Amino acid sequence: MEGFSGQMPFLLLMLVVFFFFIILPQQRRQKKEKNFMKNLAKGDRVITKSGIHAKVVELNDKDNTCVIETLAGKLKIERSALSLEMSQKLLSTKK
Repeated sequence: MEGFSGQMPFLLLMLVVFFFFIILPQQRRQKKEKNFMKNLAKGDRVITKSGIHAKVVELNDKDNTCVIETLAGKLKIERSALSLEMSQKLLSTKK
């Protein structure tokens, strides 16, 4: 048992580091993404995770989809296919 008690502070330190560098940033990212999806509105310019630049034309809360308009036409996609990071970069370059 002496060996385990000597390792206890090291294990606690590892748990704290794991929490602050892995779990906490992931929770923050999920919260930002949830707010992004919640505040999505018609007319917003977005970029999908596959890199398609588009404008939101229609939002459907029932099946969590949206219709976006691109230069090629309109597409119905899942809201989860929209990229928060790339859309924010698009908005920051417009200002």
